[in-house]
Amino acid sequence: MFTKEFPKFTNKMYLSSPTMHGDEIKYVQEAYDTNWMSTVGANINEVERIAAEKSEVKYAVALSAGTASLHLSMKLAGIDAYGMPMVGHGALEGHRVFCTDMTFDATVNPIVYEGGIPVFIDTEPDTWNMDPVALEKAFEIYPEVKVVVCAHLYGTPGKIDEINKIIKAHGAILIEDAAESLGATYKSKQTGSFGAYNTISFNGNKIITGSAGGCFLTNSKSAAEKVRKWSTQAREAAPWYQHEELGYNYRMSNVIAGVVRGQYPFLDEHIAQKKAIYERYKEGFKDLPVKMNPMDLQNSNPNYWLSCLIIDADAMCKQVRGEQDVLFVPESGKSCPTEILDAIASINAEGRPIWKPMHMQPIYRLNPFITREGNGRAVTNAYIDGGLLGKDGAPLDMGMDIFERGLCLPSDNKMTPEQQDRIIEVVKACFE
Repeated sequence: MFTKEFPKFTNKMYLSSPTMHGDEIKYVQEAYDTNWMSTVGANINEVERIAAEKSEVKYAVALSAGTASLHLSMKLAGIDAYGMPMVGHGALEGHRVFCTDMTFDATVNPIVYEGGIPVFIDTEPDTWNMDPVALEKAFEIYPEVKVVVCAHLYGTPGKIDEINKIIKAHGAILIEDAAESLGATYKSKQTGSFGAYNTISFNGNKIITGSAGGCFLTNSKSAAEKVRKWSTQAREAAPWYQHEELGYNYRMSNVIAGVVRGQYPFLDEHIAQKKAIYERYKEGFKDLPVKMNPMDLQNSNPNYWLSCLIIDADAMCKQVRGEQDVLFVPESGKSCPTEILDAIASINAEGRPIWKPMHMQPIYRLNPFITREGNGRAVTNAYIDGGLLGKDGAPLDMGMDIFERGLCLPSDNKMTPEQQDRIIEVVKACFE
């Protein structure tokens, strides 16, 4: 139970803020000096070259956001699977799409942009990513599905070989959302290279940033060319403005590309700093009834974007969450995410709840949700205090369980060991 007072940080300790190094402004200045301030220029060309090389794919297209890349990926996948849509319809119109459940809604919304119906696949405990067992169960229920969207949570790669094997066996297409896992590898291969169409993000909180922006990644030349065309309003190669299909204003600015270009050389350094933060937390919490977010180090090298913890079920005090409000009952020797986040905030530091699973979101509450047991909606409705257990002893609704007991810790790579020690002491005080 948190009752102690700790000194506040003079400057707010953020969850994950941009870390600048100086080279970024050089390339921004270059864009200014050469007057290439629009969506063409040397910075964009160089970002695309570096992104393709680092992510181990043949082609990269620099876009205004990772969400733009995901949207155009859905459009491509829908055309691949179902053919050209009717005028006025999306490429996924009326078709179900399997997708990661515990993620940010930017992974899911582009399905709806193209008229698709998201079907949420439950989370597995080893990496907090899409459960291959639940995915196989989903194909048993909906064998007609031809598109699967898989995200890598908090920089930890999912069980991508198992997932891809299932996808290929059912003749489906993988769209990989590697927005959070730039620089992470699975079996020595970069995330963002496993799908037909892949996405990385340079949003302001990501491991490297342009303040905004993202890249579409693929090994298909025709797909890259299509995305490049769509992202510039689908202008045809004519001497006037000729348009024969729907386009979008999705191209990356040469100014933002200058920031990304200056950031890329520091990717490995940022990963090393994030890893040190994770390991320091893990050591600091070794005597508490908590665990850090899991890392499958046998098969992958995460980028450690965010350090998270999950409280042991028997160490949880009572906590009730509504749609926008939360209540908890303090209890000696126990705690909950709300108490810990409040305690962290009291010293001017920023933590966050774990991603609220998509199947719990009001906007998607009626969408199908599949666990390894089958239809997860009945499980969700019956879920109380850690929930019903499946045959293997794990919660039937794994994503909901992680959300109820988990939280994201301050993970800014500019945080000093002394500052992190104070956060560790605050968390410890919550269990006294």
